[in-house]
Amino acid sequence: MGPMSPAQATPLLTPLDLRGVTGNPARHLPPPPTTDEGPADSVREILALVKAGGDTALRDLTERFDGVRVDTLRVPAQEVQAALCRIPAHLREAFEAAHANIVDYHRSQLHPDVRYEKDGIVVREARRPVGRAGLYVPGGRAPLASTVLMTAAPAKVAGVETLAMCSPPGPGGEIADPILAAAAVAGVDEVYRVGGAQAIGALAYGTESIPAVDVIVGPGNRYVAIAERLVAGEGAVGVPSAFTGPSEVAVVADDSTPAEYAAVDLVVQAEHGPDGLAYLITWSEEAARAITAEVERITAASPRRAEIESTLTRGGYTVLVDGPEQAMAVANVVAAEHLELLNDDPESLVPLVRSAGAVFLGPWAPASLGDYAAGPNHVLPTARSARFGSALRVDDFCKFIHLVDVERAALDRLAPHVAAMAESDGLAAHADSVTIRTVTRTSGTRTSAIKASGSRTP
Repeated sequence: MGPMSPAQATPLLTPLDLRGVTGNPARHLPPPPTTDEGPADSVREILALVKAGGDTALRDLTERFDGVRVDTLRVPAQEVQAALCRIPAHLREAFEAAHANIVDYHRSQLHPDVRYEKDGIVVREARRPVGRAGLYVPGGRAPLASTVLMTAAPAKVAGVETLAMCSPPGPGGEIADPILAAAAVAGVDEVYRVGGAQAIGALAYGTESIPAVDVIVGPGNRYVAIAERLVAGEGAVGVPSAFTGPSEVAVVADDSTPAEYAAVDLVVQAEHGPDGLAYLITWSEEAARAITAEVERITAASPRRAEIESTLTRGGYTVLVDGPEQAMAVANVVAAEHLELLNDDPESLVPLVRSAGAVFLGPWAPASLGDYAAGPNHVLPTARSARFGSALRVDDFCKFIHLVDVERAALDRLAPHVAAMAESDGLAAHADSVTIRTVTRTSGTRTSAIKASGSRTP
């Protein structure tokens, strides 16, 4: 079969024909969105303003970027609770059901403290939660109340004492009721009306109204994601290793895939707006034609048509490949936030998955189920950071401390090895720290590496 003709291809998804390509497909695929110096420089400027100006800078930046002047940054606790009464009953029920699933799943990530014991050495691993966690929740045209649940639940399961949440205010200066209600359901302690890179700066550095936190989590646009990287790089705060930027999806399809399922799932992530990615990967020309046509139909009828078109025209692709193995090679390069295996035997492709945020198997597991209510976290790696990063989890809110206990006989046995390596490094005091504790078997006297080397006189 020949390549798709221009008349058959929708302009929303750029066609890429990789059939016949051997080896790593990376050089045939567009690079991921980059954190180029334009946004990075702007973010540095915003962070510097917040660090120097505190609350005043936050109010000025909120007026500049959100078009509203906010006098009181913190939302009163009673207003957060009142939002529960203002949202529809069915939405509150949905929040509570989803929250229960998310908490239950993340509890499965807890495990007993590790204990290792061998020949007189005991090493325990003590898990300790951070004291304060900062949660970032996107707002704007798509206030993501579900992100409140996804960020707060694992923090609470980890045992974090205080959760501080930032979300951008709407045109009236208020945070949307669903976000506030979700914060009430999830037990968020502090809620602040501030968004964007300035919110990340406030959480990292602290201001008069917002105490600094130990860890910041949560997805956002490029500016938010870059800000998280920058404050972490300064050592101001911890962030998970993954880059949690604009939304992404890759769908692997074949002749058995219902076109409407694949198409709507491509649109689901694209409707978040600009800078996202949507990949259709298939070895069937017929599937490619049917799915891309369905994407165009759904987009034309969508109330978020502008956001979808913006995403797909810049970051939407249909990739034709020779077969399932090449499809997975492409998927692993893309390393998408959401990977949907909608072929006739999705389980057969699981062993080939190397890099993805979350994988959804078959027609009854759309990514949107994971985004909201299945239980696993929807704060996932983007921009190909799934090569080394993972979904948000309980461990992201914890520190792990080694507790080392050694019997005298074990020290006697290992001291010569420690001393040999330390002396090889030129670190005499390191050697001495074990040898002065060691009583020789023959004389009962202590031996000092520093003394023996003439480095010091007793």
